[in-house]
Amino acid sequence: MTLKQLQYAIAVADAGSITKAAKQLFIAQPSLTSAIHELEKEYQITLFIRSNRGIEPTSEGDEFLGYARQVLEQYNLLEARYAGKAPGKLRFSVSSQHYSFAVEAFVRLLKAHGGDQYEFHMRETQTYAIIEDVARRRSEIGILYLNRFNEAILRKTIRENQLTFTSLFRATPHVFVGRNSPLAKKDVLTLDDLVPYPRLSYEQGSHNAFYFSEEILSTMDCAKDIVVCDRATLFNMLIGLNGYTLCSGVISEELNGPDIIARPLDIDDYMEIGYILPVGMHPSRLTSAYIEELQALPPKF
Repeated sequence: MTLKQLQYAIAVADAGSITKAAKQLFIAQPSLTSAIHELEKEYQITLFIRSNRGIEPTSEGDEFLGYARQVLEQYNLLEARYAGKAPGKLRFSVSSQHYSFAVEAFVRLLKAHGGDQYEFHMRETQTYAIIEDVARRRSEIGILYLNRFNEAILRKTIRENQLTFTSLFRATPHVFVGRNSPLAKKDVLTLDDLVPYPRLSYEQGSHNAFYFSEEILSTMDCAKDIVVCDRATLFNMLIGLNGYTLCSGVISEELNGPDIIARPLDIDDYMEIGYILPVGMHPSRLTSAYIEELQALPPKF
């Protein structure tokens, strides 16, 4: 294995095509294909498969590329520090449930460390995908919550994927509603208050078990359910339909505007929000900096 081979593999993954990657690298396509095959032969793995969308990493390819990116990042830092060479493009990825504080920390990280060249990914995604992203090194860090209902299952899944969970803070249950919703008129809400209104929740794809729900009380019966995929749609429906979603209550008005507010929910429950990392892997410089940004942001309820 050489650094050049790692660079080639990452270029193919980013381009989604051998032909495009070869052009970007200014090498012949057969040479690039040969370099990838040599890597696969050396480690007895298959890095890529062909699909309708082009070339895609396999599951083991995703994991390999995650390690490769970290190796190249450290190499670039060494070159910049000791050889006086300008560092290459910074790359960093986060996978998270839909938390504004995670985005706020991401923005702060980018402003402080982005520099002139960077490629940062902020993936607000499904719960199982967060675990999978970090396990396969698509993302350096993942952010999700545990509570008494899902903790046993999620900790088992986290452990089976050779990851660790570290708590950031514990939040009491809240309800997000539109500022003009009838629910916003109350200082504290009960479950009975919510009954007439639509409940919004995030789609969890093929791993749609209650334990992977992003919202607490996922088994609670509700006459009006709306399932969405992104935060902007959810917020628009909170406002337009006087809907609600169960949440941590942590929100950034600077990022999300003044039209969504949080109200405490009168139930005996909690959300232990934290981050997951690979077992035994020392966090990269950017991962450590991002964790510091997360820890520096006080929850805003």
